[in-house]
Amino acid sequence: MTALIRKYWDEKPLLVIMALGILFRLLSVIFAKGWGMIDDHFIVIESAQSWVDGYDYNAWLPGSPHNTGPTGHNFFYPGLHFLAFSFFKLIHLDDPQLKMLIIRFLNASWSLLTIYFGYKITERLSDKHSARLVGLLLAIFWFMPWMSVRDLVEMSSVPFLVIAVWFIISRGDHPGQTAAYFLGGLFLGLAFNIRPQTLFFSAGLVLAVLIERKWKESITLFLGILLPYVLIQGSIDFFIWGKPFVELAEYVKVNFRSAGDYITLPWYNYFLVVLGFLVPPVSLMLFFGFLRNWKRLFIIFIPVALFFAAHSYFPNKQERFILPILPFIVISGVIGWNEFIDRSKFWQNRKGLLKGCWIFFWIINVGLLCFASTVYSKRARVETMTYLSKYPDLKYLMVADSDNNPELFPEFYLGQWPGIYEELQGNETTPDLIGRVSGQPQREHPRFILFTGSELKPETIIQARKSFPFLVYETTIEPGTVDKLVHWLNPINVSRKCFIYRNKVFFPEKKTD
Repeated sequence: MTALIRKYWDEKPLLVIMALGILFRLLSVIFAKGWGMIDDHFIVIESAQSWVDGYDYNAWLPGSPHNTGPTGHNFFYPGLHFLAFSFFKLIHLDDPQLKMLIIRFLNASWSLLTIYFGYKITERLSDKHSARLVGLLLAIFWFMPWMSVRDLVEMSSVPFLVIAVWFIISRGDHPGQTAAYFLGGLFLGLAFNIRPQTLFFSAGLVLAVLIERKWKESITLFLGILLPYVLIQGSIDFFIWGKPFVELAEYVKVNFRSAGDYITLPWYNYFLVVLGFLVPPVSLMLFFGFLRNWKRLFIIFIPVALFFAAHSYFPNKQERFILPILPFIVISGVIGWNEFIDRSKFWQNRKGLLKGCWIFFWIINVGLLCFASTVYSKRARVETMTYLSKYPDLKYLMVADSDNNPELFPEFYLGQWPGIYEELQGNETTPDLIGRVSGQPQREHPRFILFTGSELKPETIIQARKSFPFLVYETTIEPGTVDKLVHWLNPINVSRKCFIYRNKVFFPEKKTD
């Protein structure tokens, strides 16, 4: 068996690499339920499904209550999900978990292009030895399968970027192949439709071509980038708002207006993110190789450097923002590092140390890979909504948190879009919330109250029953093991139990089906 694997690895390495990529992505498709960050569920999934159901979850559309105009959100990516969910509705596929299984499968399939073209780019720029390592890393870097099945614009834009670079480096140097730059530009434009910040990467590619004094090619590349945005996003905005590009204009305004309202971190934060994500000491090797090789591979270096610099300058920094350029750091880093060690007397005389570094890396990476690929993130919130979905006509729910920091619950898994009472921003506490809601007409009282926290204090229930005397305990939903661990490591990552209480006025009996 070992000999057979070795034979395939030597003769058909890309086949082995793709098989590994598929295997671990399938594990994530099946087991990595839930979502990762707020954006990849509440901006994408909730919006798309609500439109299919004749509702507007985020109030993005004109005519929706509370909508005052463009909100700066891109309709293209949620729109693709809208088409998928519309098809599911057409074939009467109603199970939210099954729908998300299919979505995760589609995301995983799309991500395989990053592995394939990452391998081909490396083989073109270097040799098969480097290509095999790049392909393997892109296939089974510990975070790649789990991230690949998420509905993150940062991940979904990556294959477009990789394909664009492939077109340019594989065909761009051939006489009469100006069309390759146009094709590459089209893919960059599609990436821009999904994640506007990829514009920095695209601008870097145009700049790199200009440095080569390829004037015609740079213009062709620019036109290719522009065309998909004009045709797709311009048309969508015109259809919705009666004029093009208004969402992008508002997106830019919102980002600059609220630049310091989110996670503000120092300028060097993304250096630490890259070094951590790619696992030391190999991450140091890759970063060294990337920097050392800047001149020979400036077609990759300049776009990555411009993207990196722009994100490092901007105050709002989140780890996922840097994901689009990680494959390119891996590609250029592996090529640069391998070229360096081939000429380095230090490493040629210390091959055992180098081998030990890689053994350490693979032990850590494989351990994290097996763990991360099956993580069910935000389990308590998903399972709470799944549990409540068996109750019809849930017009109102209430979320009360022991830390006065209520969690977002995914109504997608509920299959309904009830009004949700929660603590107002400011100093409103759970007793304040209960008092406020109890003053509403009885028909607007919550059918269930979801108490979230590490524990539920008896006095909280006593207080709640003064306002809602028919409140009875239903069940408790526990967060997943990983959610508990992440919360323990950093309490900013909210993960709490959910204590479900039923209002017997509306549902006298507990449903068991």
